[in-house]
Amino acid sequence: MLAGLIDLPWWGYILVALGLTHVTIASVTIFLHRHQAHRALELHPIASHFFRAWLWLTTGMVTKEWAAVHRKHHAKCETADDPHSPQVLGIRKVLFQGAELYRAEAGNKETLARYGHGTPDDWLERHVYRHSIVGVSIMLIADLVLFGPLGLTIWAVQMMWIPIWAAGVVNGLGHYVGYRNFACSDAATNLVPWGILIGGEELHNNHHSFATSAKLSAKWYEFDIGWMYIRVLALLGLAKVRKVIPSPKFGEAKNVPDLDTLQAIITHRYDVMTRYVASLKRLCGDEIERLAATHGRNFNPRALRRWVLSGEDRNLAPDDRRALELALVDSAALSTIASMRRDLVAIWARSTASREQLLTQLHDWIARAEQSGIAQLQEFSFRLRQYTA
Repeated sequence: MLAGLIDLPWWGYILVALGLTHVTIASVTIFLHRHQAHRALELHPIASHFFRAWLWLTTGMVTKEWAAVHRKHHAKCETADDPHSPQVLGIRKVLFQGAELYRAEAGNKETLARYGHGTPDDWLERHVYRHSIVGVSIMLIADLVLFGPLGLTIWAVQMMWIPIWAAGVVNGLGHYVGYRNFACSDAATNLVPWGILIGGEELHNNHHSFATSAKLSAKWYEFDIGWMYIRVLALLGLAKVRKVIPSPKFGEAKNVPDLDTLQAIITHRYDVMTRYVASLKRLCGDEIERLAATHGRNFNPRALRRWVLSGEDRNLAPDDRRALELALVDSAALSTIASMRRDLVAIWARSTASREQLLTQLHDWIARAEQSGIAQLQEFSFRLRQYTA
């Protein structure tokens, strides 16, 4: 009995720990994240109750708290109100204290009241799952009984897995380093194209661009293992997918874009912005080099390019901001690229404008692009007129 009910070779215990933590990762990404926080899929009560029970045993996290903190993160992303932004708080704090930041925000009653709607509030939730210490204690006893003293190590790994990978790595590195498929309004990145270790959550830029998508992979070379599990659950009748990332469609360029073109552009706005950035990146870089050689001005070329193409100026120091503003004064091309980017975003930004008014804005944008004298803008305006529903 001292060795536990199950006796395994050393590598067997490693496989057990990895298997148990992987079930936890799958429960977080499928149930807490995609189902509860974003309503990207529906779950059969059998699947839902399994995930709730497993998370109670292995994390002690309360569904309402997790969903509320995550929804606030999306609503206030990269601002002072974001619960865990490395762009605001610094990468070291989020990476190493991510769990503490989560717990602090989970205790905010205003956050729970505003963002915790629609989460389970049945008898089990009120009388069982909200007692987190009971769940993790049961898991500790089970690990000790099954694996003996090594069960304590397995349990410790289970308890640390989500705080390290989700609270630290995804929330920290996922907003700090990596690659970006879509030019979304925040700094979210994809860490690796193989979303396996954290159930697909590594594909964070894809998620922030299409938050209500049940599938986090967007490119052919990306693999979202959480999506694979969702497809299996769907085949078993235990899940129903509501939304996935839309794929843009293109047809013949319309001489005069209509309301269908407008709707396609709004639907695929992140694809539109990504193509805008890609088409003008080379020109922007050349113009910045010309400014540096002509004026010898001391500014950050990378920050300037990011500001002009993506509008990411939230963390600019006052001196850098002034230098970049002067650069726009010195370059008509950069000024045009920046202003056209702002006006393009305004077409799908939240406003009280009617669809007819937005269509007029689109017509005006295309006309100005074609008259700009910038070949890349003219080519992009042609591509814009090819979007179709």
